[in-house]
Amino acid sequence: MEFKSSEYTILIVDDVDVNVFYITTLLTKEGFKTVSAPNGREAVRIALEQNPDLILMDIMMPVMGGLEAARQIKEHPEKKGIPIIFLSALNSSEDIVAGFETGAADYIPKPFKKDELLTRIKHQISLIEATRIISRQTEELRRTIIGRDKLYSVIAHDLRAPIASIKMVTDYLVNSIPRESITPDAYEMLITANNLTEDCFSLLDNLLKWTKSQTGTLNTVLQKNVDLMELINGVAENMSSVASLKNIKINISGTTRSEATIDIDMVKSAIRNLLSNAIKFSYEGSVVDLIISEDNEKLIVSVRDYGTGIDEENKERLFDSDDHFSSFGTNKENGSGLGLLLCREFVRRNGGTLWFTSERGKGSTFSFDIPLSK
Repeated sequence: MEFKSSEYTILIVDDVDVNVFYITTLLTKEGFKTVSAPNGREAVRIALEQNPDLILMDIMMPVMGGLEAARQIKEHPEKKGIPIIFLSALNSSEDIVAGFETGAADYIPKPFKKDELLTRIKHQISLIEATRIISRQTEELRRTIIGRDKLYSVIAHDLRAPIASIKMVTDYLVNSIPRESITPDAYEMLITANNLTEDCFSLLDNLLKWTKSQTGTLNTVLQKNVDLMELINGVAENMSSVASLKNIKINISGTTRSEATIDIDMVKSAIRNLLSNAIKFSYEGSVVDLIISEDNEKLIVSVRDYGTGIDEENKERLFDSDDHFSSFGTNKENGSGLGLLLCREFVRRNGGTLWFTSERGKGSTFSFDIPLSK
């Protein structure tokens, strides 16, 4: 590990002036800065005031010995990371163990060889340098992540409202303009614009929620006695307009009269994302089944499509937060890979689990459960 010796200060603690002079000369020639103390009490004072990078300390000294000085230095949280190397004529196993029990980084018996001392000092300095590099890189990464998340949040938040307005306009135009009243090319462009707007809105909505989830600012707001069937029907009705663009019908089977304590927005988002994915990977003119059932005081919601299905090698990638796996839909629809990750997170926050089955060429079924009110 490369380091600049001039950036490091070493405290030399010894009551013998000749020893201090000799070690100081060695370290100065190597480019280190040095300070010295004649006993443990002075060493503690200098360590607290000047914050040296490394301490070389004798054990047997007047006023205060090295072991007690080391203990007092290590009692200060901001100083206990300073490595201490004991230099002592006490070289029995008991003395060495006592030194390490105080938190010493190394123990060198006197008399020592110059090369051995420098090697051990440079080893400790290399460890300090590595720790500082890691600390600096960690801080840089933290700032980068904060900046990235803030950027994502600002983009998603500021664009979400205008995209939502455009989405309302294109939905209205698609549903109110008779197909035969405009040219085929114009109608196709209108449908394309509507699809792109829907994709942009879903992406921004997912991006905003994902950023909040990752930064710990996404709050779970539980509401009691939520009418589950009303919630499910509402989401299905809203998604019907999206499905109709591919001539896909959403069939709801099963029902529930039960209520639950849930975060309404999260559960709605989970169902909406599952339906959106099912539509995305279904063929035009097909069906998406939304199946409602109850089991062991839990509501089970399943979304089944009969589309492309998922390859075996891609199944494990679906919920890999580092991968953000996504693929094109049957009409070349694109996605961010965040939808399913959010579904799993939202379901988990509401006390449930998410699972799926899929077979290539036959379609997929994604299901989740949430506890019912008792």
